[in-house]
Amino acid sequence: MTDPFGLKANWKSTSILYLLVFLSLYSCRRDGGLPPSDPDNGGLYLPGGFEALVIVDTIRGRARHLAVNTNGDIYVKLRFADTSGGNAAMRDTDGDGKMDIVQPFDDYMDKSSLGSEMRIHDGYLYFSSVTRIFRQKLTKDLVPDTEVELIVRDTQPPRQHDTKPIAFDKEGNLYTVYGAPSDACQEDDRSPLSPGMDPCPILETRGGVWRFAADKKDQFQTDGKKVATGFRSVVGLAWNDEVNSLYAVAHGRDYLHNTWPREFNAWEGAVLPSEVFIRLEEGANAGWPYHYYDQIKEGYFLNPEYGGDGDKQGDVSKLTEPIVGFLGHFAPNDLLFYSGTQFPERYKNGAFIAFHGSTSSSPYPQSGYFVGFVPMKDGKASGPWEVFADGFAGVDTIVNTSDAAYRPMGLAMGPDGSLYVSDSEKGKIWRIIYKGDKDTFGKDQLAAMEQRKQTATNIKTPDEIKDKLVVAGMEDIDETQLSRGGKLFNTFCSVCHQRNGKGNDRFPPLDGAEWVTGDKATLINVILNGLRGEITVKGKTYTSRMPKLHMLKDDEIAEILTYIRQNFGNNASTVTAREVAEVRSAGAAQ
Repeated sequence: MTDPFGLKANWKSTSILYLLVFLSLYSCRRDGGLPPSDPDNGGLYLPGGFEALVIVDTIRGRARHLAVNTNGDIYVKLRFADTSGGNAAMRDTDGDGKMDIVQPFDDYMDKSSLGSEMRIHDGYLYFSSVTRIFRQKLTKDLVPDTEVELIVRDTQPPRQHDTKPIAFDKEGNLYTVYGAPSDACQEDDRSPLSPGMDPCPILETRGGVWRFAADKKDQFQTDGKKVATGFRSVVGLAWNDEVNSLYAVAHGRDYLHNTWPREFNAWEGAVLPSEVFIRLEEGANAGWPYHYYDQIKEGYFLNPEYGGDGDKQGDVSKLTEPIVGFLGHFAPNDLLFYSGTQFPERYKNGAFIAFHGSTSSSPYPQSGYFVGFVPMKDGKASGPWEVFADGFAGVDTIVNTSDAAYRPMGLAMGPDGSLYVSDSEKGKIWRIIYKGDKDTFGKDQLAAMEQRKQTATNIKTPDEIKDKLVVAGMEDIDETQLSRGGKLFNTFCSVCHQRNGKGNDRFPPLDGAEWVTGDKATLINVILNGLRGEITVKGKTYTSRMPKLHMLKDDEIAEILTYIRQNFGNNASTVTAREVAEVRSAGAAQ
């Protein structure tokens, strides 16, 4: 009998093929069909049994939040939109876990371009800029060609703390935030010693969470209902299906030491106030601007703009107690309640939080830059918060925000229970998967991450003495021997411009800057009157607000400006108290 298919002659190769198929199927069953991880887990530190792979290394426009569809397609809200699109759609076409297609879509240049949120809900892709919320019906195609519907719009142009996080309840409602365009509702925002307005007029239309219909187009703020108040800035908002309730992670106010140096020292300014994780029943109040939360003393205290000194509490009877109070300036930028089954059971219904990282912890290490986890049961914390993923920054001590290679921004869960994390610096995205034994997961697998919580300089509460930084470029400077101008600079200016004068992503450098070494009257005016809007320093554009320092005396301003004009590699002439007085007088006469 003939062998038309050559099976007898090829029985060895055929057997080998069957064996490889068997091993492949066995591997898929063992790993749940999960892709291979990167050898170094994409640079991340994770609990035992967890692995990670980088699915996209960079995205043009960087990344804010992201969402994963039921078929595994990923949608990312770009941090910076351009004419090619404000969103990006991604697909893995060969099953290796890496995204082969990265396609920008939807042009937002005329729709408030700074990106914010990305969610999938009820068959729609919801996304936002800092002032508007849109939705678009998803189709079988990766990039939907359906109408972009405007759901909620703001009536004001973008300002500080404007973000539009999105959460949905089970009754067809959408929740979002109207941030407060102020640090603590001061008469002169962020200016040292400026008192707070009482009552704070900002709270009438800002500083809280509003509820809207999820499917109604062209809604304004007046069409919604305010359901919670007392928030300066919220970027992470999520609905907890287990207890049917809304939750938020909030950014605390800034500059306790730099604006009130007599009431708060530099260490207190670095560790306070707390970033809170809080449940938002209707009517919840997180205290802003009158109060801040102190995670060390575990209570609310009056802000110095309203008479606080670190000990006075005032009336806290109507304030909502946080679930967790984290270290100050961690910058929690996303919140996700885990509902999957891939991870060990202890993660079910718990909260993952992406901490984007501080910019204002100097003279101590910048903090945050990791993903944390809060174990939960019945809507409450069932144990201490944990470090889940660290290593994003790529350095052991983050002196300056710009030192961090990556900053975790958004969180999303895939249909198989994988956790996705996006980065805002380059648009990198990690997929975190579990391949260990779920039945034996416990303290041993968590031990290394607990050690990081206690020792990593970006996570632990810094020691007031031991952890104070020697700033690069200033190793030979004894701060106790600094000139008066140098000490005043460190108190009022260094939290933004850094003690070495190099600035960061938000605030411009002083070394070799034309604003510093150029016309003295222009520089004095900046100190006296502050600065708003875009400025260009050494070829880079900055938009963060410069507060007024007009409350300082003429000689104090002169000494600060002389210090920065003759340090950090600068070699310009001195500034005198008389020159400051003349500019101040000319401004008052106008």
